Amino acid sequence: MISNDPVNVTTTTPPAEATPSSRSAPAPLPPSHQLSRYESQKRRDWNTFGQYLRNQQPPVELGKCDYTHVLDFIRYLDQFGKTKVHIQTCILYGKTEPSRACTCPLRQAWGSLDALVGRLRAAFEENGGTQETNPFANGAIRAYLREIRDSQAKARGIPYGKKKKRRKTREAQLG
Repeated sequence: MISNDPVNVTTTTPPAEATPSSRSAPAPLPPSHQLSRYESQKRRDWNTFGQYLRNQQPPVELGKCDYTHVLDFIRYLDQFGKTKVHIQTCILYGKTEPSRACTCPLRQAWGSLDALVGRLRAAFEENGGTQETNPFANGAIRAYLREIRDSQAKARGIPYGKKKKRRKTREAQLG
């Protein structure tokens, strides 16, 4: 993992008689320095996105990144997905309980992508970006995620609808 955080590391050479099994593992960080699971994921995602931008031809500077780079990154990650998403011509398309295997592609699940974008959105602002220039907050990203959510729901035969707000009863309004 490549980190932009400055870290003070002290290394010592183990004595010649030390064997790999006699060396102890590095001590864990004190509780005040340990990151939560969310913070660890956010840092890992941020570093992965930065590496993705550096690997572009030509490399893209973070300050010049826009929503198109984010969309490309999401599409790139799709190849590493583990969720079977049936295509419209598949006989299992729209079935909630598929009865057999098929050759439809594995994709990233909508919820995973939505959470990833949320973490990257927060990381962008924590690393000096502003809300106004945040490419992860762009409407095109939200529209793309909504499209993925709807298409995956249709492929699985699960209608996706917003939960309706409960109306207050007449008594609660008066009382």
